[in-house]
Amino acid sequence: MKNAVLQKKLTNLLHDRFTTSDSVLVNFAKGEDAYDPIKPQAVVFPNSNTELSEVLRLCNEYKTPVVPYGTGTSLEGHAVGNQNGITISLEKFDKILSVNADDFDCRVQANVTREQLNEHLRDKGVFFPIDPGANASLGGMASCSASGTMAVKYGTMRTVVMGLTVILANGDIIKTGTRAKKTSAGYNLTNLFVGSEGTLGIITEVHLKLSPIPESIMSAICQFKDLESAVLTAQEIIQYGASIARIELLNKDQMEISIKYSKLENLKVLPTLFYEFHGSENSNKESIEVVEEISKSHHGSEFTWASNTEERNKIWKARHNVYYSVKAQGDNIRVYATDVCVPISNLVKCIRFAEDEIKKNGLKAPMVGHVGDGNFHVTIIYDPKKENEYKYIRSFSDKLIDKALE
Repeated sequence: MKNAVLQKKLTNLLHDRFTTSDSVLVNFAKGEDAYDPIKPQAVVFPNSNTELSEVLRLCNEYKTPVVPYGTGTSLEGHAVGNQNGITISLEKFDKILSVNADDFDCRVQANVTREQLNEHLRDKGVFFPIDPGANASLGGMASCSASGTMAVKYGTMRTVVMGLTVILANGDIIKTGTRAKKTSAGYNLTNLFVGSEGTLGIITEVHLKLSPIPESIMSAICQFKDLESAVLTAQEIIQYGASIARIELLNKDQMEISIKYSKLENLKVLPTLFYEFHGSENSNKESIEVVEEISKSHHGSEFTWASNTEERNKIWKARHNVYYSVKAQGDNIRVYATDVCVPISNLVKCIRFAEDEIKKNGLKAPMVGHVGDGNFHVTIIYDPKKENEYKYIRSFSDKLIDKALE
């Protein structure tokens, strides 16, 4: 490490939880993104707010950049190392601190994952609904204001985070929010940090709203002759106000890959919507009638129903494995994932633009979207050895962002 004084102070503080071992540096050089890895000078593993506060105070004093690292599931470069700085692993911050099922809230440390939390909650009549697909850390999900497959019913991280413990760059420890449903005292600092992507401070604890487990959960698949019909169907379902928990879109390219990778049976290579309904049996029945009618008006197929929990889990596992199914298409390929969100009334226009741009250049671009809240991803497969392909992809990404902003 370049700064010997800082290295000595961090070693005295953390002992064997400070390392410059090359094998460790490689593991913390990037997340699951398409970027080249960059090794930091060191990796540290603090195990308390006090230790992390001191690490940040020292790094601030010696002008050393830091990168916080959770589970490393980011697809957008958040976890790439800094060659002049250190990476701070939050893997020791993995405890569920409290659960208040009667009040529908809990408090967890930042590296607790959503699956870990739901496993802990499974006999308490409540669950945590934000589901971005990856088994991400809840601190990282708060930092990135994660959305997910159930955003259409339950909202995003910005909706469910009630409070945070954050350590600022100078080492100050602050707490935001309360267990009360609202507060009129002071600034809403919680939502300042949610979505700040690690640039304003490191989140170490998250206070979350929970939801009651629905009486009835029903999942179905509907296929369409073209992408526009599928997107218009999703748009009309939302605009009608039908009660639905999930509307996930997979385009034709993605369905071809997912059918093979996840061994989905009796499905065609067509644009597809995955639906899920949460509620009472009566309310679900009413919602299903509405959604079936809207789907048929756009020439959707008969619904393929998941008849039991095992089949339902298979459907959603296939959806969650989309990124890994695309990565499995070759040994030497990379996957560049875009991410835009637009008002629901502009979704057809934006998705059509993305598909047309990709077709112009002959690239294969599987597409998946949380179309219930206007969010979709184009996952572009490319060969890193072909420089022109990557240049085009970056150009396409810029055009797509400009279109979304427009």
